[in-house]
This record gives sequence, C-alpha cells and structure tokens, in this order.
Amino acid sequence: MPDLRDFRLGAHVVGSDGENAGTLVSVLVEEQGFDPRALVVKQEESIAGRLLSDEKFYVTDELVVPISSVESATHDLVKLSIPASDVRKQPPYLSYRFKPLTVGDAALEEAEVLGGLGTPANVEEVANKPADQIEIDRDENVMLGTTGHRLGKVQDLLYHDGELIGVVIRPEGFFKRDVVLPIRFISRADDMALFAALNESDIEHLEPFAG
Repeated sequence: MPDLRDFRLGAHVVGSDGENAGTLVSVLVEEQGFDPRALVVKQEESIAGRLLSDEKFYVTDELVVPISSVESATHDLVKLSIPASDVRKQPPYLSYRFKPLTVGDAALEEAEVLGGLGTPANVEEVANKPADQIEIDRDENVMLGTTGHRLGKVQDLLYHDGELIGVVIRPEGFFKRDVVLPIRFISRADDMALFAALNESDIEHLEPFAG
C-alpha cells in the first residue's frame, strides 16, 4: 500500500519522470470500508471530445489511475510510479454514449434544443468503475442521517497509512469553518452523497480542520 498519510484532493500529480500528469479530483473507494482503489486525475490538457472506436460519443479529460501506481503522496503532491505518458494511456473515468431514443426522450430533446441547451436527451453517462466502488470528490453532499437535511459538503479527505480516517466538510449552519468528520460516523455512502449518523451533541464536538 502506498504512503497516503497526507493524501489530499486538489493535489498536483506527477509521473515517475517528473512530468506533470494532472490534478487529483476524486478518489474511488470500496463502498464497504472505504479502502482506496483508484485515483481520478484530471489532465491539464483537455481530451474532451476525443472520439474512440468503441465509444458512441466522447470521453472527458479525467482518467482512472490504479492506487497501485501511487508511489507517495503529500499535502500538495502525488508521485506516481509510472511516467506521465502512461497516465495519458489510462482509461477515462467518464464516457458518454448514445442510447435508444424513447418517445419521452425525443420530446425532452426537442424542448432542450428549442430552449438553447442543445444536449441530447438520449446521452448516457458511464463511469469506469466496479459496482462495489464509489466516488468521493470535492463538494459532494454529506447528509445528516435519513433526515434529508444536508450537514455540509466534502472539502477534502484525510488518510493515515493508506486508510481513510476522516472527511473534511464545510458545514451549513453549524460552524463558520471546516470541520473533520471521523469516518466512524459515515453510516453509508453512494456516488451522490455520504450519510452521517450524528446527533446534535456529536455535531457540537466535531473538531475544526487545522489545514
């Protein structure tokens, strides 16, 4: 397991050759246990719109890098064990494909085109990850249990010895600064949100994030 004691979203990513590989924008973790499995790295030079023979539409500029390719990580820098040129060969995280157009989709597409959006209604977004992995990225919602209320938004992830130990959140209404939510309070998670099992006394005792 690579050294991830100060593994942070937004960190600069470089290849083993020292060349720029992009920016860390999210982490793919196991749905159960939150063990890291891959990084999503956004390239500086956009490849959005690149056509692939096995794709029906286009791919984005975010690539999936296996966690095994991480050599080390600090607050600001992630070093990989592969050169930057190999990073560019990694699979895209998101791709977009055309799916069969239903009657409802056709009506929606016509309305969007007339409204100036121009986004095809039958475009399907596909994430390149196993079903048992979830994505955690900046500004992801952190919900307060099953209340439907939002506790705040993810600002960063805190790792220690390769284990996710906490989530830095920017709360809504409780604090004026970021706080650390220990991972033990995350009861469940999906690609849309993290769900925190907290009561009012727990919220009051969350530690401010020192940065």
